[in-house]
Amino acid sequence: MENYKKSVQTAPKSHSDCSGCGLCMLVCPMWRRNRDLQHSPHGCAKALQHGAAPDDLAEALWNCTLCRACDPVCPEQLDISGMILKLRGQLAHPQTTVLQGRMVAQTKRPASACQEKTALLAGEALRAHPALLKRITALLGESGVLAVAHDDGADISLALEAGLAIPPARLAAMIEPLRRADKVIVADGLLLPYLAQWLPAAQIFSLGETLSSLESIRRNLRSTDLYVIEPRAYHADYVRLVKHYDRLRKECGCDFNLDLQRIAIPATVRSLPQRLGLVASNDEDQTRWVLHGRRITRIVVESLEDRAAFEKVCAISVVHLAELADDL
Repeated sequence: MENYKKSVQTAPKSHSDCSGCGLCMLVCPMWRRNRDLQHSPHGCAKALQHGAAPDDLAEALWNCTLCRACDPVCPEQLDISGMILKLRGQLAHPQTTVLQGRMVAQTKRPASACQEKTALLAGEALRAHPALLKRITALLGESGVLAVAHDDGADISLALEAGLAIPPARLAAMIEPLRRADKVIVADGLLLPYLAQWLPAAQIFSLGETLSSLESIRRNLRSTDLYVIEPRAYHADYVRLVKHYDRLRKECGCDFNLDLQRIAIPATVRSLPQRLGLVASNDEDQTRWVLHGRRITRIVVESLEDRAAFEKVCAISVVHLAELADDL
């Protein structure tokens, strides 16, 4: 595996550079769900070019799932997801005070430095499944000593998704304990490009890529599996990771949640209000669309959020990637 940071774009363009080709609409779950031009990256960019203010686009901006599928297909190489986040930062959101309060509270908690060379930022979903987290820790620790970070930045991730600035004290409380780590593995795909900036001396990898690189997992993938890639991490490092998953497909023969452009189709399409619990999540239509026409016997997911979504709509066995590993 190569360092994530090698493929990070350093000079993103703005909405004014949008040519209006509409390719982003082909991969946008927000457009597919609403069938409203405003609810698409193309629509937002064109509206801004014609003088619209962020407040005029508030509903579309909050409904964006930040799956990042639009970023790699843009021929102008616009940082579309970055544009969405910047525009969100100019809007008022009812949860802003709550999110800021969470960051203040987390800053006050005592932090211990990571003493190992590899750190795992597990995230809230994985921490809620301690048996699976223990299994993942054991798997990743086979090739070296691994430490599970006490502070995985869950509050920072939500604040970033809301377009909020991260207080320097809060950022330092999360990052300083990780300074000794040479390698950081993160379950939350939204954090990957930010960690690459905040920890320039470390190599940053997604949990999905790391686990799918293990031989004890790869050999247990079947040709009748549907492997569901976590889209945020994948699209943030698309140029490199598309090669990783191509190799995996050729080796194991399993199907992936990829379209003809090899863009990862999200299984869950949750807006920020849904992630904050203000609106009920509804992923049934999306997961059925991902499954449509496939002949599979098992679904393998990188994200626990995706596992829950698939289990609601089908009787096919759904397993987390780490559960494929040989008994430890």
